[in-house]
This record gives sequence, C-alpha cells and structure tokens, in this order.
Amino acid sequence: MLAYHRLLTAGRPSRWWVLLGVVMVGVIFLVAQTAAAGVIAAGLILGGLPPDVALDRLSGTDEITPSFLALVNIGWAAAIPAVVLAVWLVHGLHPGWAASVVRRVRWGWLATCLGLSVVALVATLVVSAVLPAQGNGAEITGELNSWSRTMRDFLLVVVLLTPLQAAGEEFAFRGYLTQAVGTLIPSRVVAVVVPALLFALAHGAQDPPVFVDRFAFGLVAGFLVLATGGLEAGIAMHVLNNLLAFGMALAFSDMTTAMNPTGGTWWSLPVTLTQSLVYLGVVLWVARRAGIATEGGPTPSAGQRPPGPPGTQGPSGPPPPPGPPGPPGPPGPWGGPPGPPSELVGPDPRV
Repeated sequence: MLAYHRLLTAGRPSRWWVLLGVVMVGVIFLVAQTAAAGVIAAGLILGGLPPDVALDRLSGTDEITPSFLALVNIGWAAAIPAVVLAVWLVHGLHPGWAASVVRRVRWGWLATCLGLSVVALVATLVVSAVLPAQGNGAEITGELNSWSRTMRDFLLVVVLLTPLQAAGEEFAFRGYLTQAVGTLIPSRVVAVVVPALLFALAHGAQDPPVFVDRFAFGLVAGFLVLATGGLEAGIAMHVLNNLLAFGMALAFSDMTTAMNPTGGTWWSLPVTLTQSLVYLGVVLWVARRAGIATEGGPTPSAGQRPPGPPGTQGPSGPPPPPGPPGPPGPPGPWGGPPGPPSELVGPDPRV
C-alpha cells in the first residue's frame, strides 16, 4: 500500500523518468497555451479587431480582459491531460493514479468537499467582518457594478473555465509535482512544502503578505492530498476560492485588481487562514468518519520489490508457495470466460 505521493514508485521511479515527466507536462502546457492564444487571437481579428489590438487584449499587461482570462484558464486546464499523459506514457501506470489512491476521481467525495468549503467560507466572512480592512488591492465599493457586455464575457469565462483552471493547477502542483517529489524523496514534509513553494512563486511578483497567503494555501491543500489520498479536497477548496474572488471582483470591483493584488497587509492572513484551517478541520473529520481511503496504488513490479536475504534466488528470494485462488475477474468480452484479476487495481473506493 502506497501513500499518494509515492504512487509513481510502482511504475518507473528513476529520477530521469521523473525529469522527463516534468518536462513533458511543461511542454504540453506551453503548447496548449500557445495554440489557445492563436485561436483566440484569430477569433478577435475575424470579429473586426485590428491585429495589434487583438494581441494587446491577450497580453494582460495593462488591463485584464475576458480574452486574457480565458487564455490563462485554458492554459492551466491543459495541465489535466498533460499530467494524465505523463503518468500513463512516462511512468507506465493507469492515468487514474494521478487523481487518487483508488485510481479515479471520487466524485461523491468531491461533491462533499464542495459543500464543506462553503462552511469554511461562512467562517471566513465572519472573521473578515470583525477585522480591520485587509487592503488586498481589490477596492470593494459596496455598490454593484453596472451590467455590460464585458461583464457578461467575464462571467461566461469564470463559470465555464475557472473550475477547470483551478483543477488544472491542483493536478500540476498537488498532483504530479507532489508525486514527482515523493518519488525522489520519500518525506511527506518535502512532498508538501516544495510544490506549495513553487505554487506561490508561479504567481509572479507579489507583496509579501500575498505570497505568504498563497504559500499557506498550498501547504493546506498539499496536506489534504496526503491526508485524504487524492486531489478532490484541494480541487474543491481551490474552485470555490477562485469563484468567490472573481465573483466579488465582477460584482463590486474589477478583474485587474483581483488578478494582480497589491498593497496587501498582514491583516489579510487571519482571514484566509481561517478559511484554510476551518476547511482542513472539517474535511479531516468527515474523511475519518466516512472511511476515505488514504493509501492504495498499483502493485510494484518485481524489479522494485526489496531484495530477499542473501543466498536466495532472484532479487526478492524464492517465489512464495501458491495460495488459494482469488476471486474470478470480470467476464470477458462476447460472454467468454472471466479474465484474471488485474494488478493495477487499488482498494475498493469507499466514497
């Protein structure tokens, strides 16, 4: 039985395979974002914009536009198939091991975590109401922004693509990077801290309070991955966090300040830490009561098993005596005899 961060050791665990997998994920991410930029730019030009204006809308340098937000979201969403392909092609494992220790996304558990994230959100709003202004750069006026075509376009992008963007970041940082680091260094602490640090750094230049906030978010999400055996809890928290941030910006502020927060103060940390820590507590409590699997994984190949005692045959000693026959596999195609049980199936999912 393997913890989530050690699942790749059942496939090809060499550091060179890990490096190849990281490069593969990065290349697919860049290619997907470049292709998306070309498609979106072509659509803007065909819609009547001059080429220089279309490219400026995709740059995100001066003002965040719906086109730029769509480009960012599509790029991170591409991390999902990139990670799945890396686990399958590079490490020779079923793609489902990228999601959890039961070889698939546990949709029921994901839905439960989405509900629990709302509980954490309520606690966050209570704490935010009693603390001084957090000064995160997004100036909330208390008055609703007027409806416009730009707001409509932003809303469509947020609703349709932001959940995929949040899930893509989790697959990349809490998924493949956690498993890659865990393959090289078995420490749980290192497998959580390194991806969390890279996650915070990936957001670019930022004020110290904002950086610490994102680093803390990565630590909590990474801990939840190992504590629950999969990405579902981190995805749920990330999706709700981004939907809330973008929704508040559309309603009361603007997307430029939401995407590039500046002027943050340390008073913002108690608010965001409340959300993360309350969510952490309720998820761990519910996961323990529900019996969520935290270990599993494919059976390691013979070459990865520990050597037997000196003088025995083969790398793992003599073969064990045959035991009683296991349960039959599923019926074969066309009504034929059942096939043998598969080695690449983890424990029965409990949720």
